[in-house]
Amino acid sequence: MGAAFLDLTVSTCETGPGRTIEDDAALIRKLQEIAGPWHVLTSPDATRRFRTGIRFGSGPVVAVVRPGSLVEQWRVFKTCVAANKVVIMQASNTGVTGGSTPDGDDYDRGVVLINTMRIEGLHLINEGTQVVCLPGSTLFHLEKALDKIGRAPHSVIGSSCIGASVFGGVCNNSGGALIHRGPAFTQLALFARLDEAGDLHLVNHLGIALGDDPETILDKVEKGEFSQADIVNDPSRAASDHDYADHIRDVEASTPSRFNADPRRLFEASGSAGKVMLMAVRLDTFPKEREQVVFYIGSNNSWELEGLRRHILTKFKHLPIEGEYMHRASFDCAEEYGKDTFLVIHYLGTDMIPRLFALQAAFDSLCGRVGFLPHNFSAKILQALSRFFPKHLPKRMTEYRDRYEHHLLLKMGDDGIDEARNYLKANLPSKTGNFFECTADEGDKAFLHRFAAAGAAIRYRAVHEQEVEDIVALDIALRRNDEDWFETLPADIEKSLVHKLYCGHFFCHVFHQDYIVAKGGDCREIEKRMWELLDRRGAEYPAEHNVGHLYHAKPALASHYKALDPCNALNPGIGRTTKCAHWKPMNRASRASEMRCEG
Repeated sequence: MGAAFLDLTVSTCETGPGRTIEDDAALIRKLQEIAGPWHVLTSPDATRRFRTGIRFGSGPVVAVVRPGSLVEQWRVFKTCVAANKVVIMQASNTGVTGGSTPDGDDYDRGVVLINTMRIEGLHLINEGTQVVCLPGSTLFHLEKALDKIGRAPHSVIGSSCIGASVFGGVCNNSGGALIHRGPAFTQLALFARLDEAGDLHLVNHLGIALGDDPETILDKVEKGEFSQADIVNDPSRAASDHDYADHIRDVEASTPSRFNADPRRLFEASGSAGKVMLMAVRLDTFPKEREQVVFYIGSNNSWELEGLRRHILTKFKHLPIEGEYMHRASFDCAEEYGKDTFLVIHYLGTDMIPRLFALQAAFDSLCGRVGFLPHNFSAKILQALSRFFPKHLPKRMTEYRDRYEHHLLLKMGDDGIDEARNYLKANLPSKTGNFFECTADEGDKAFLHRFAAAGAAIRYRAVHEQEVEDIVALDIALRRNDEDWFETLPADIEKSLVHKLYCGHFFCHVFHQDYIVAKGGDCREIEKRMWELLDRRGAEYPAEHNVGHLYHAKPALASHYKALDPCNALNPGIGRTTKCAHWKPMNRASRASEMRCEG
């Protein structure tokens, strides 16, 4: 085919007002006909793990549906639209701001949650330089498939969750830990959406000719039934953020490197947060480094690390692969409360984690029916068992923990290795810092420990629920020119905290900050105060976990949502917007159970 971009929107059927399924019972029967009775869940116990976020968010649903194909997913969506239901799309349910679960019971329509993890698969195209991913594809699956051909994905298993989906990254403009690639982004996608009249359309912007009938298109893309001749490679459409490497090098800019609501990277499915029903995405892949080395850097001076960051970004020819930061308190918390996560991944591999999570969720559901068992029983059992295992961290890492407050893991590849080695040897040790070059085993364990830090706060809260009110979790992007990046909190906030846990993606100044609040503390008020402090610093938040139901969507992001979903039928309420149909404002004076929409 020629180079012109392939733009196909299929108008399928009228599904607007007046063409509805009568009641929930009829809807459930129809959904069972489509997906099978075993994959339509309705009881509170069966739906709990799908309708509850890992950190935040929960609410009732009419049903959780787990379609087994793209055609089933399309039919389920059509059926829900005909029944005038809210639709919430969900993949791995690993988000930390409640963006893929219901939020309370004040929707003006019933909620159907569609979980897409049964629809796995990906297709390598253009000799492996690009990939087409289906809804159930995870970063782990993608990384494993690309490793066989010596290539790597836009992002790797992130700092906050195991099992994260490819779609979750695209829909939230997430990722970006890989310094020279940036967050997940594409202008090439296949998705379904509703227009202003409530009519359903399938939009094929994959740049792949698949026909003009919706179910034929979906069946072909799922099975990979297309040839190279069907693929259009249009240079005006990007499948990754081509400008990010130059963008992050600009350390004098007064704006962050990356954040979810960045208008430069809001495009259709990218940044959509579930406001369209995404069916397939096309993404770039990247050459894999032949050799990688991790340098472990410790310092008692935050300015020393900032000087290193600025020099590497502006003077090095080769950008680092990753640069991950951990504060000593986060190191300590992960060492104790992330130990079982570390050990499972180290000895069993990441592909075991989703299965273990499912077993843990089933165990928690069973325990919930037994009144005398303690809350968070599974977490407490796992924590107790972890104490029987020997120390798991390399000696040189724990020695640096004792000596230094700030820890930086610098991963370099190929020609960048000697560049970093020579620079570090010329500048360290200093009065406040030093480094060592990791063995392969030490490097793997250092990054795995950094990963385990993300879930350690949740485990701490579960084990110490009598002393902890909750966690205030902030996900922030500081300005690229902000040299004073390590915060000092006011005394009135500090006194309410049990722990402050800092880690992040250092070179892009994106930080994950967990504040464990002492029992009786006002988490809402503390969070508001934190936001005020961040606003004064010119920070953007959230940086990569998206607004979910915790944060207010800024104007550009809210406009993006409204343009994609004028009926407000998909994931309404996201970004603390209205949950009402057609974006009518909510009448906050009414009780949740009697919620009304104005107009």
